[in-house]
Amino acid sequence: MPRALDLPPSGLLPLELCPGDRLTQPEFHEIYSRMPSHIRAELIGGIVHMASPMKRSHGRNTFPIGTILQCYEQATPGVEAGASTTFIMDEENEPQPDASLIIMPEYGGQCSEDERGYLTGAAEFICEVSDSTRSTDLNAKRREYQSSGVLEYLVLNLRDQRLHWFDFSKNEEIEVEQGGIVRIRTFPGLWIDGHALIARDTKQLLATLQLGLASPEHAEFVQHLEARRAAHAKA
Repeated sequence: MPRALDLPPSGLLPLELCPGDRLTQPEFHEIYSRMPSHIRAELIGGIVHMASPMKRSHGRNTFPIGTILQCYEQATPGVEAGASTTFIMDEENEPQPDASLIIMPEYGGQCSEDERGYLTGAAEFICEVSDSTRSTDLNAKRREYQSSGVLEYLVLNLRDQRLHWFDFSKNEEIEVEQGGIVRIRTFPGLWIDGHALIARDTKQLLATLQLGLASPEHAEFVQHLEARRAAHAKA
């Protein structure tokens, strides 16, 4: 099997991606890189998925979770939030999740940046905003994210107005009570008010996050990340 970005000759590949194509990650990446920039595609389990035009509900509901992750990043040296970032996870997966949070490589994270500026490896935390993509997000993506090394996964299910929370490190789905707070385990202090997220109540989301950032576990996590950075610098 070729390594990521060990590309086959371009002349042997199709000119464009089509939904349902079965490709390796290097084949997918080569074709995708030649397509118009407005086209969004993902490789999930070796199968090409093409995004439909983004509906209003999807765009509106992606912004609040992105805001929370960015605020958490600013309060937590060593982590980095992203939106629709490409992750070259393995030979069959190159997704672009709606929102992600990683521990930076110099702080001991499991992702790294290749020579072309792409992240390789799995994000520690991923969130998908799910409407028409609900089936894919809760099935194929869930399986592939888990097998590729994602540690925690949150799906905002717009159709059913609920959150699905998965802790892959313990192979469990965590029940989110109505109006409950999701306390992300991989990133201590990242507290997400489930009701406020569904209601797009950014004021309440930020108030809940501030409680998490003031918690002892967040302070301990910041110290832990700094210790990992110092150890990495000495290595």
